[in-house]
Amino acid sequence: MSLEEDALLLAKVELFANVAPRRLKLLALASSRVLFASGQDLCVEGDEGYEAFIVVSGEADVKIKTPSGVATVARLKRNDIVGEMAILRDMPRTATVTAVSDVSTLRIGKQDFLNLLKEFPEVTVEVMRSLADRLARTTSELANLRSAAKA
Repeated sequence: MSLEEDALLLAKVELFANVAPRRLKLLALASSRVLFASGQDLCVEGDEGYEAFIVVSGEADVKIKTPSGVATVARLKRNDIVGEMAILRDMPRTATVTAVSDVSTLRIGKQDFLNLLKEFPEVTVEVMRSLADRLARTTSELANLRSAAKA
């Protein structure tokens, strides 16, 4: 794909919806295409996180280790982003992400992602919203599990 196509793809990602097209071209230039075959891991729980991935095509499952085994907690699809939590927290990855089908991604390095947040407060706000949504879903799921365990 071309730089123009990658910039258009980034514009469709909710986090980058308010970023000017010329800035998206710079981000696309700093990104690289990475392909993952079905069954291949995009990232592994416990590994250091040096990049985030935007799903261009295909699907991937987000899995975490639990006391009762590995649990799938989400399915990523086109325009979803993964890996930003490890970058923001400067801690190891909290989940393993495995391609369910062949997956094409745009990889954004840690420093480029952090620079984007510094330059564009609107992106920072969207990242906070995204993380708050995840927290709300997790809290709700935990409450449901507790209710089910008590029943």
